[in-house]
Amino acid sequence: MNAPRAWLIWTIGVFAYLVAVTQRTSFGVAGLEATERFHASAAAISFFTVLQLLVYAGLQIPVGVLVDRFGSRAMVAGGAVLMGLGQLQLAHADSIPGGVMGRVLVGAGDAMTFISVIRLIPLWFAPSKVPIVTQLTGMSGQLGQLFSVVPFALMLHTVGWTPAFLGLAAMSVVAVVLVLAIMRDAPPGHPPRETGQGLRATGISLSRAWKQPGTRLGLWSHFTIQFSGNMFAMTWGYPFLISAQGLDAATVSGLMALFVATAIVAGPGFGRFVSKHPMRRSAMVLLITLATALAWAAVLVLPDRAPLWLLALLVVVLAVGGPGSMIGFDFARTFNPSHRIGTATGIVNVGGFIAALVAIYLIGLILDVLNATGFSGGELYGLAPFRIALSVQFLLLGLGTVLILVTRRKVRRQMAAQGVHVPPLLATLLEQRRSRIERRRTRSDKQDSPTA
Repeated sequence: MNAPRAWLIWTIGVFAYLVAVTQRTSFGVAGLEATERFHASAAAISFFTVLQLLVYAGLQIPVGVLVDRFGSRAMVAGGAVLMGLGQLQLAHADSIPGGVMGRVLVGAGDAMTFISVIRLIPLWFAPSKVPIVTQLTGMSGQLGQLFSVVPFALMLHTVGWTPAFLGLAAMSVVAVVLVLAIMRDAPPGHPPRETGQGLRATGISLSRAWKQPGTRLGLWSHFTIQFSGNMFAMTWGYPFLISAQGLDAATVSGLMALFVATAIVAGPGFGRFVSKHPMRRSAMVLLITLATALAWAAVLVLPDRAPLWLLALLVVVLAVGGPGSMIGFDFARTFNPSHRIGTATGIVNVGGFIAALVAIYLIGLILDVLNATGFSGGELYGLAPFRIALSVQFLLLGLGTVLILVTRRKVRRQMAAQGVHVPPLLATLLEQRRSRIERRRTRSDKQDSPTA
């Protein structure tokens, strides 16, 4: 593992992932323009992203199997090609079917990118560096969302729909060229991939990855803490802040930039936490889940529009869910052998996107129903209907929490059978407090003792 070359390979992978995140989140700032361009309802607009995420989530496990077999380079390059074609299609679409086809291609290409980049990390870096580099990957990729909410949004509002989406297609071309020219699947001397693996062996590998409780714990962790931020950034955050909360476009762009900045800042902290406290990963996931529920409750319970500081707090909490969800991939890595990491990572990555597409679709459907019944008073994206529609998230947060607790119990039983026991969190915190007090007393005694 040559360190400079490893970082170069990783940088190219991160750039490809950054481009994928830009393509994925670009429609989130184009919701109002898309409503006008395609003469679409709220449910129809949500269907763009729902189908995109459905394709993305549906391909995660097949892509995980394929990347284990064919390597990251081919998959990342192929994904960039599909995303470029999707944005090219969307740039010229003037009907809902044409636009949906573009987003389907974007979802398929996006599905091939992240897992492939994550698989590079344990092959090119020492195990002790993997959690930090994994978090850096997610953190760096989020710059793509910053690109979509600032430069792309500016292009969309100034030069128009077609040139803006053609610009996104051009980014994919650059990614394809760099990946094919520089990226390599593994360091020299690494054992070759088993390219001859048949369907039966593939099925066995997939079955073993799923039966591993640690994989499922990663899946439900990802399911629970990633979806709300995805829903907000990809579809409903922009209309909620503009139409329901009455903010201007510049302020909303600032909040979206805060979303990205928070994810970037929080990422390394989660990486260090996972490295130092691997037995407390699920506790951190549950803490983020609680914070997400409380933040949404604080905003939605208000009878009137929320103050800007509270909306900023909501954005910060939602942003933390992004790097926090990377803990799910660490579960996949530590509970599966190296030849199954791609498959296990694909299973985990399904979680947050399945939850996001369910939330996005249900919110759009509820908004349309409330508008059709007259509750919205003719204001499709009003505060009152949004308050009801966004509350559907609490059902998903509650379901995810139950599944995390049930699966964690199975994981800990498995660990106990292997001789690894996880003490209760409260007992651990009390022991750490006693240790700190004892260390302070020892230092104080040394300082007070006479010297010869």
